[in-house]
Amino acid sequence: QLLLVESGGGLVQPGGSLRLSCAASGFTLALDYRAIGWFRQAPGKEREGVSCISSSGGRTSYADSGKGRFTISRDNAKKTVYLQMNSLKPEDTAVYYCAVHVRDSNCQPRTPLKADFGSWGQGTQVTVSS
Repeated sequence: QLLLVESGGGLVQPGGSLRLSCAASGFTLALDYRAIGWFRQAPGKEREGVSCISSSGGRTSYADSGKGRFTISRDNAKKTVYLQMNSLKPEDTAVYYCAVHVRDSNCQPRTPLKADFGSWGQGTQVTVSS
């Protein structure tokens, strides 16, 4: 079984930065052949896609909300995917989750869709507030 654990969340002021990590353990072989996505869910809202990175790391996609501010990367040797978030805004406040694409090694050139991903982590809280 593949397990994903997110970390790096916290309380940050508007304009600040955070780097989230998504560490894989257990049966990680699938990780080498699957894209990884970051999602977030704010209170009372649906879980939405934030970013996606292909298995090789060569292809990425971002939701409009994070373009120019967020950067996704992965270190396959460490079985870890990162989400660098800069210029954070109060509307970025949410629980952030990572997940594995259920069938594809590449990311579509659009916001990742929740239905395409599985093996969800437990999430890490990001709060942007002064």
